[in-house]
Amino acid sequence: MSENSQLTHIFKAGGQLADAIEGFSERTQQLEMALAIESAIKNNTQLIAEAGTGTGKTFAYLVPALLSGGKVIISTGTKNLQDQLFSRDLPNVRDALKVPVTVAMLKGRSNYVCHYHLEAAAQSGRFASREDAKYVHLIKNFAENSKTGDKAELTEVPENATIWLNVTSTRDNCLGQDCSFYKECFVMEARKKALAADVVVVNHHLFFADVMLRDEGVTELLPSANTVIFDEAHQLPEVAGLFFGEDISTSQLTELCRDSLTAHLTLAKDCVPLGEAIPKLEKACKDFRLVFAYEGSRLPVNKAMALKGFEAAFDDMQAMLKELNKVLESQAARDPMLEKCWQRGEELSAQLNSWFKASNPNLVRWVEVFTQSVQLHATPLSVADGFSKQLNAQPRAWIFTSATLAVKSDFSHYIAQMGLQNATTGFWESPFDYGAQALLYAPAGMPDPNSAGYTAAVAAVALPVIQASRGRAFVLCTSLKAMREVYAILKDEFANKGMEYPLLLQGESTRTELLDRFRAHGNAVLVGSQSFWEGVDVRGEALSVVIIDKLPFAPPDDPVLSARIDKLTADGKNAFMEYQLPYSVITLKQGAGRLIRDETDRGVLVICDPRLISKPYGKRIWQSLPPFKRTKELADVEAFFEV
Repeated sequence: MSENSQLTHIFKAGGQLADAIEGFSERTQQLEMALAIESAIKNNTQLIAEAGTGTGKTFAYLVPALLSGGKVIISTGTKNLQDQLFSRDLPNVRDALKVPVTVAMLKGRSNYVCHYHLEAAAQSGRFASREDAKYVHLIKNFAENSKTGDKAELTEVPENATIWLNVTSTRDNCLGQDCSFYKECFVMEARKKALAADVVVVNHHLFFADVMLRDEGVTELLPSANTVIFDEAHQLPEVAGLFFGEDISTSQLTELCRDSLTAHLTLAKDCVPLGEAIPKLEKACKDFRLVFAYEGSRLPVNKAMALKGFEAAFDDMQAMLKELNKVLESQAARDPMLEKCWQRGEELSAQLNSWFKASNPNLVRWVEVFTQSVQLHATPLSVADGFSKQLNAQPRAWIFTSATLAVKSDFSHYIAQMGLQNATTGFWESPFDYGAQALLYAPAGMPDPNSAGYTAAVAAVALPVIQASRGRAFVLCTSLKAMREVYAILKDEFANKGMEYPLLLQGESTRTELLDRFRAHGNAVLVGSQSFWEGVDVRGEALSVVIIDKLPFAPPDDPVLSARIDKLTADGKNAFMEYQLPYSVITLKQGAGRLIRDETDRGVLVICDPRLISKPYGKRIWQSLPPFKRTKELADVEAFFEV
């Protein structure tokens, strides 16, 4: 490490960051990571960097990125992190370094109010609820006064309000240059700013959607970018799989119906066949959804097609779409919106046909069932080939960073998934003192995780731990079924034992609201599933225990996983060691990472699954976690909280 490096002076105690940013402290790991990123940027190479919680990875990549002088795209895992980077971290670092760097944020188009669709919604007067009718006036006022049109700025209208579907555009229903509001368009304005900026903050979904669809302007950004940085890069294989595949949902058909109805009422009221064709397609979509039993199921294509009524309902849906398309074609010349609806209908018809007849051996066809809709997926077995084309298109630096990419500092799983054979790797452990700050409790005598009484045994382990910690706990489950069961048992036991800790359940309200309540109570117990395994930051004493019911192996009946296992096995590889175990380790590290968020936090991680101790691979799992002090005894947990 060069003592004379500019970065050494910036990151040291008394340096520019310490002077300008309250609470900044010098960390060796942060400086080493920044130097590795600086080198990758200078040499246009690929770097995979795992940085444990507390390393300060955001500053470690922002400083060399802002000093590089080139165009930088930063892609994050969530819109929350995107907002935090744009509103807080980037301005702080830019001000500390005193560099004249311009910064822009680009979100997917559904985040921006669309003048055209807002006007159409207000004119049609058709709303799903009274709230939506009330919200339209707020949104109109916001659109007239906002500089960005970003719906995140309008906090009076809930993010999940149904009105947003009516007043934002999609790639399908945007009229582009034919739109009468094209010059005022918030999406176009955001793109222009992004094209002109030195640093652009996007999210993974937008990055891949744009790479694939050549739509939102990132394709124009990407050729000019010298550096691409992916934060929360552990999410990339799954996100890339969505976009390198071919998917179509019945919700796209119902959205077409909704937009066709708006066009019918405002532009073609005299066209009676249009008014007749729309409800027929809506009914066909509902009938197709009724073929499937319950939400949350994921079925391989052969099982889905074997269901009673599948083929008849699918054929009917295709036929009703064709009927609507025929009518739309006859009206297309009347207005750009009608023409756009017709073009969308034709494209959706081709996609349905393509999915049904798909023959690409690299694509796994499967069906996902939601409450109101059915999604038809064709997911690639591997994204490595598709992604490596982007990597090698032209010389630039690619940085992949997260707190969870490796298994025992081995990155081979991630390298294989993403096609990063040319990447260098860096592994920096958390600067926190886990031996003193935290305890890993693996309770002895737990039953087999697949046995009928297992979830009750998890609740039985959780109760005395929650008593010892006086609430202040997350209980993280690997399935919604287990989550509900644990919650019900804890609710009864809290009442029986007079334990007055507020008990919260994922799904009762939004994640943000639940977290606000959890922090405000200071002694709450939150029972959650996938939503709370990552991207959640509760510092201080409010969260002092994280209880995990099972090692998070992907369900073996998952259609994509099962196809990938078959492929690895056919290639003579050990699918469990090369794919399933690394997936479990990375997910577990995310869940465990909720516990210790800064150097003053203290807490206990409880992993109930006996396989952590009984199976040969268990050692590999706990060795991939931070260096917790370990115990099998409840007494040690109680003693930990008596200190």
